[in-house]
Amino acid sequence: MDSATRFLVRQRAANRCEYCLIHQAHYESALHVEHIVSKQHRGTDDPVNLALACNHCNLHKGPNLTGVDPESGHIVPLFNPRTHSWADHFQLQGAWIVGLTPTGQATVYVLAMNASHLVDLRRDLLALGEYP
Repeated sequence: MDSATRFLVRQRAANRCEYCLIHQAHYESALHVEHIVSKQHRGTDDPVNLALACNHCNLHKGPNLTGVDPESGHIVPLFNPRTHSWADHFQLQGAWIVGLTPTGQATVYVLAMNASHLVDLRRDLLALGEYP
């Protein structure tokens, strides 16, 4: 993947993880340009298949395209930052990210978006007015 594509992805995401919305400035390690559909599933380096993700969200998502909705038990697609709207699938309740749809609920679960260290970080950032 070339540097122009990486720059485009970072710029489009405003240097925020497109899953948990935490800004690059609040992570010690660089956010990843990740493949929404992984290369092992024939995903490409086309910008429509790329998202900016923090290490936590990227490692938990891995090559997954689907997850199990914890409410219904059905297999549903995970959140896709290129085709879905964050606000349609998630809501903040304090420092917690809550899934509003089966896709949102499955994504919160698979990506462990409410891991204690992330909730603590979001709580601190909310208090400073730096999230989202």
